[in-house]
Amino acid sequence: MASLRWIASSSKIAQRSGSRFISTSRILRNENAVTPNLGTVQTQKRPVGGFRGGIIGFLFGFSLASAFAAYHLLDEYKRASAALQASVEELQASTEKVSAHVRRIEAVEKDLKALSQNSAGKEDLSRVRAELKKLYDGLHIEFLDLRSHVWGIQQDLHAIAKKEATSVRI
Repeated sequence: MASLRWIASSSKIAQRSGSRFISTSRILRNENAVTPNLGTVQTQKRPVGGFRGGIIGFLFGFSLASAFAAYHLLDEYKRASAALQASVEELQASTEKVSAHVRRIEAVEKDLKALSQNSAGKEDLSRVRAELKKLYDGLHIEFLDLRSHVWGIQQDLHAIAKKEATSVRI
């Protein structure tokens, strides 16, 4: 991009001054001109110097070690994430179990409270026992009174039966 700007600016400068650069002359632009084949010039490879090789080796080694570390870090992250997910699922299951137990305990407490309100206490039981004892004692006394009354009637009946058996009736 910069070379295109340079060519465009150089052509403007050449037009102003009235001269041309060698790169824009017609002779070099003429593609039909035959040039003899002189062979290709081989560029001489520069040997890799110790400093430049060290930098390249360091960068290659660093990038290789970084890639290896990133791979292992990502693998460890995946394992830790899976373990955390399993732990969260286990925690959720245990939380649901605890919630179910709490609901059952609340239901039992509600039933117990209803039963305790409807059941008799110690004081009620002792009061009912005392009333029952009084009633039993009263019935026993009435039974004894009735028995003595029946015994009296039997005695009277025996006495009348002996009197009538000794006397003759006509």
